[in-house]
Amino acid sequence: MSQAPLLAPLLDLESEMKRLKPLLFAALAAALATASLVTGARAQSNASGPFATPSGELQFVRDDRDFVSMLNREKFDRFDAKTLMHFDEVGANGAITRTLVQTAYGPVVYDLRRNPPLVQRANVRMTVKRVFWQPDEAVMQSPEGWFRLKNGTLTKLQATKTTYH
Repeated sequence: MSQAPLLAPLLDLESEMKRLKPLLFAALAAALATASLVTGARAQSNASGPFATPSGELQFVRDDRDFVSMLNREKFDRFDAKTLMHFDEVGANGAITRTLVQTAYGPVVYDLRRNPPLVQRANVRMTVKRVFWQPDEAVMQSPEGWFRLKNGTLTKLQATKTTYH
């Protein structure tokens, strides 16, 4: 008795899986992209908080013409801005780990993974359109181009093959 008729359904299944493999990967990639959009929904915000962070509760409070940044109801920074705009890095647990705040004197990064938070000022007036968070830096797009803020130093980026996520 030949085994070819018995193996035919398995061979058909194998060829079908080879055909569907690219479609499965595309569906998985789309699902992951959707999930990252959902988790990154708070990436750009004008909300004042309070927000959960690894260091405690972050809140931005209007004080005359300035904003005061508070962690656990304690002031840790003050900045001038007409309106509040910040770009948040959200950790796996939903807490904000870092945020870049748009101020009148340029972007400021708060690293909220430590207490007290690390404050890094760019000291260059610029409008930030979007931010990509890297392990030790913030890469931002402005109308003037792409910039990196790392260890308190702002650097204009040149053409690169690096892909930022």
